[in-house]
Amino acid sequence: MTAPRTDSPSPGSGTLYIVATPIGNLADITERAAETLRRADLVACEDTRTSRVLLERIGAAGVPTIAYHEHNERRMAERLADRVAAGEQVAVISDAGTPGLSDPGFRVVRECRRRGLPVVAIPGPCALIALLSVAGLPTNAFFYAGFLPPKTAARRRFLEEHRDFPHTIALYESCHRIRALAAEIEAILGPERVICIGKELTKLHERVLTGPAAEVRASLESIPNKGEFAVLIAPASFQL
Repeated sequence: MTAPRTDSPSPGSGTLYIVATPIGNLADITERAAETLRRADLVACEDTRTSRVLLERIGAAGVPTIAYHEHNERRMAERLADRVAAGEQVAVISDAGTPGLSDPGFRVVRECRRRGLPVVAIPGPCALIALLSVAGLPTNAFFYAGFLPPKTAARRRFLEEHRDFPHTIALYESCHRIRALAAEIEAILGPERVICIGKELTKLHERVLTGPAAEVRASLESIPNKGEFAVLIAPASFQL
């Protein structure tokens, strides 16, 4: 049996870098992330136009970019792995946060792992972790559910099935459905269930709403529903 390989790149070898980028405030990029992007032979971006702003800010405007998003991820994974196999330094970034968490990244990592190619994480911002750190809800264990289904019946079924889940539930939600989700949480899990909703974290209009579901839902009605939202649902036994 072949021993598992380490991911410490040897000089001259190709490497895939999974690079976390700011979720809003561009000053949150780490020095290591910026240097990795400046030295990359290719940066695979969820949206090259969005990423161009960041790359210009850190002095990486001249680095070639290529689109790598949910619509071409399957096809591009092999092409990017080919570039790594050929000895290139390939960085993957999403529009915001850490690639692979509800963003493209999984398939190219899997392809490189299949081929025994080095994959290195350049950690940094993540909206989910940022909200967990300031919410005041239990963090000793949590379940990341990603984005819930867009259909009402499926969302309600998820909430009903996890009514008595013993740990904090963390998820992302679209601005188009955040108010509906808050109302569903109140109706299914109860008005006293403690939740936390984070809006536009690290950005100018950041809001963090924590409290009983009924109060958070009411507060949510009074603020614009534009932007990015992360949601935490505390265990039923938890009280602030």
